[in-house]
Parts: sequence; structure tokens; C-alpha cells
Amino acid sequence: MRLGLNIGYSGSSVGIDLPLIQEADRLGYDSVWSAEAYGSDAVTTITWVAAQTQRIRVGTAIMQIPARTPTLTATTAVTLDQLSGGRFLLGLGVSGPQVVEGWHGVPFGKPLVKTREYVEIVRAVWRREKPLTFTGEYYQIPYAGPGATGLGKPLKSILHGRADIPIYLAAVGPKNVALAAEIADGWLPVFFSPYRMSAFAPHLEAGFKAAGGGKSLERFDVAPTVPVVLGDDAAFCRGLVKPRLALYVGGMGARDKNFYNELVCRYGYEAAAARIQGLYLAGKKDEAAAAVPDALVDEVALCGPKERIRERLSAWRDAGVTTMICGTAQPEVVRVMAELVL
Repeated sequence: MRLGLNIGYSGSSVGIDLPLIQEADRLGYDSVWSAEAYGSDAVTTITWVAAQTQRIRVGTAIMQIPARTPTLTATTAVTLDQLSGGRFLLGLGVSGPQVVEGWHGVPFGKPLVKTREYVEIVRAVWRREKPLTFTGEYYQIPYAGPGATGLGKPLKSILHGRADIPIYLAAVGPKNVALAAEIADGWLPVFFSPYRMSAFAPHLEAGFKAAGGGKSLERFDVAPTVPVVLGDDAAFCRGLVKPRLALYVGGMGARDKNFYNELVCRYGYEAAAARIQGLYLAGKKDEAAAAVPDALVDEVALCGPKERIRERLSAWRDAGVTTMICGTAQPEVVRVMAELVL
């Protein structure tokens, strides 16, 4: 199992703990990942990191598909890959309706169709086999629809790069998980529970079967972001994870359309998920955090003293996790996880 580090996205100001990332680089971490919501973007931050690290691979977890054309994403990836010496990993995701329609101002549409088309175009740009043409439900290149001048012509990327830059998809729902297994090189699950791998396995297998060519977990990177909080008091450490869980389960989406709430329900926490959401949407964020079950935190995070974390790591290995992306701001966590895993 490899280790990664997630630097997350900004609050009201951008701050990157570069010494923490450089320590991970020195200790042999495989990758470091940026993110974006509707604040800081994933590309600028990971570029800053790539310029100030030596060996560690740099990835986006995630670049939002609705925010960029697929051709821009393809050329951004090649640019970053070349400037970083071949260290770039492209993590993509559709985000949710609140951000897609409320921030980017585009229709949420059919995320499976849109993602499939997007990845196909990105890879076509990288291959440079011929000038790019594509006709799909969401993307038409060259564009010839309403408002077109008729002057568009197929083009081929000026920049030559790797055609096999790894693509990772963020996926929560069953069909999205299957799509990631089919068309991507890796999967970026959030709030992944290694104790529930049986719930994901059929969808992964369906995706591998659709891909053909003998694709399997042996050639696929399962790379969840895992909150890791080190401390003597496990209950206190769990308490630091609960507000983020409450935010996603309770507030990241509408009452009847919240992918993270649905995920927790599939884990068997239906009553808790309903209570968390009700409290959060009523503005009672502290009470929502307090309603997050300890058991749920322990399924999706590593909390407590070093020995407790050591004991619980076996579940992640047994589930087939190949890259554990640590979500932490503690320098001691970076060192302890390197000691326990690498």
C-alpha cells in the first residue's frame, strides 16, 4: 500500500503547508493531491507544489468536469506533466448539482454520459493520432451548433506528451464506481469504508468486465482519502472528524439529492443520516456533528494513538486499498504513517 497526502481546498484564504508536503516527499510518499470546490482551484495549488518538490507525484482530487472543456483539461494535464518531469495524475469528477448549477452555471445533466465523453476526448488529445473531432451528447468538436461561425476546424495539440497520464475518477454512487473501473486507471472514493468493500465489489467487477482485456484490481488504483488524526484520546480525535462528515452528509446537497447521505445510508446508518441532515439543514451544525456515530467515524477514518491506528490499518490493506491518501495537517501523522506503512 502506497501513501498519499491530500492538501484539500481553501477556506477564505489560500494556505499550503509546504514543509508538510516536502516532508512527505522526503519520507517516500507516492503522491500529493489538491482539490477545488468554489474557492481555490486545484490546478494552481498543485502547480505550486510540483515546483517545490522533487519526487512525489502530484494529482488533482479533483478537477471539476463542468468547470473546464475537456480539451483544456487535456492540455493542462500535459503541461503540468512535462513541467513536473512526468509526475502528474489527473483526477476528475462531476461534483454535485449545487456546485455545477449554482456556481458554474451549467446543467448538471447526465453525469455518467458527460464523464465518459470527457475522458474519451482527453485521451484522444493526448494520443495526437489525428486532428480532434468528436460528436456526443454533451461535446461537439468542432462546434457547429447554434451561434457557430462555421469556421471551426479540427486541430491537433501542438504540445506532444504522454498518452498514458493516469486518470482517476471520483465516484460515490454504484454506477459511477462501475464507470471508474471501466474507463479510468484509478478510483478516488470519499468516506470509503474498508469494512464495506463487498458493497463496492460488484460495481467494480462490472466495470472491469465492461472494459475487457483482463482488467482487474491488480491493474487499478483504489485511492481513498482517509482522515487521520493522531492523539492519545480517540474520542477527542473522532470529534475533529465529525464536523466534516456532518457537512457532507447533512449539507452537501438538497434534502432529496445528497450523494454522501445516500452513501452513509448504504453503509447502514439510515437513521443517523436522516438526523444529521435534519439538524444541519436547520442550521444546527454543532448538533449535527454530535449526531455523527462514533462507529461511522471509525469506518472511514483513522483516529487515536499510534497503536490503535496500527491495529486498524489491516482492514484497509485487506480491502485492497492500493494508495491511502491521508487527510491531515499534523506533521506527526505524516511521519507515523510512513513508519507504519512504508
